[in-house]
Amino acid sequence: MTTTIRTAVRGQVVLQGICRRFTPGEHVVTALDDVSVEFAAGTFTAIMGPSGSGKSTLMHCAAGLDRPDEGTIRVGDVETTSLDERTATIFRRRQVGFVFQAFNLVPSLTAEQNVALPMRLDGRKPEAEEITAALDLVGLGDRAAHLPSELSGGQQQRVAIARALICRPSVLFADEPTGALDITSSRTVLRQLRDLVDRNGQTVVTVTHDPVVAAAADRVLFLADGRVVDEFGAGATAQRIGARMTEWEA
Repeated sequence: MTTTIRTAVRGQVVLQGICRRFTPGEHVVTALDDVSVEFAAGTFTAIMGPSGSGKSTLMHCAAGLDRPDEGTIRVGDVETTSLDERTATIFRRRQVGFVFQAFNLVPSLTAEQNVALPMRLDGRKPEAEEITAALDLVGLGDRAAHLPSELSGGQQQRVAIARALICRPSVLFADEPTGALDITSSRTVLRQLRDLVDRNGQTVVTVTHDPVVAAAADRVLFLADGRVVDEFGAGATAQRIGARMTEWEA
């Protein structure tokens, strides 16, 4: 029986009792250990923690790219952990945007063709106005006909953000979106993400190692050993966030 997808209610994401385990060898590795967290609609959340803390696993489970071993996940009014594979794939295409650190643009396609790709893969033909609007949203309306090789790293990442937004997702996930960029490009991408929240009410969740990126968020979650161990609210400075991170490195 195929589950019918209803339109998600805004961009709220709720994870309850999430556990994820891997068995890379003889021993079981617990990447997420009974994690419960909510990402409120229209907010910008940064997730931080040392390597191996479970940040990317949490992101991938929340976005539906991976399935938890235990627990439930809701995006809007849809419990994604109960969807069959086909329905889950359709839901991800239409309600979840994902931005990778490595851009993942198709080098032979122009910026506008890359942006249109998710809708074409979903069997839909995007209107030219939709593509233009997505590129305009990230300040690249004048670069629509350019190939990725003709764009800077920051511009390529902004095309990737436009591509993630073309289907008007309920929530945008970004895994180290500024990690491969220089400082200037990183700050430009950060401003774009912040503007998506402030001007468009988009829900944004990002994994980052950069205290400056985290300081721009409404909320900073700290993970260690697969659990949420601390949280800062809006207004936390990059210095305070950086100091919290160094506690794990000491």
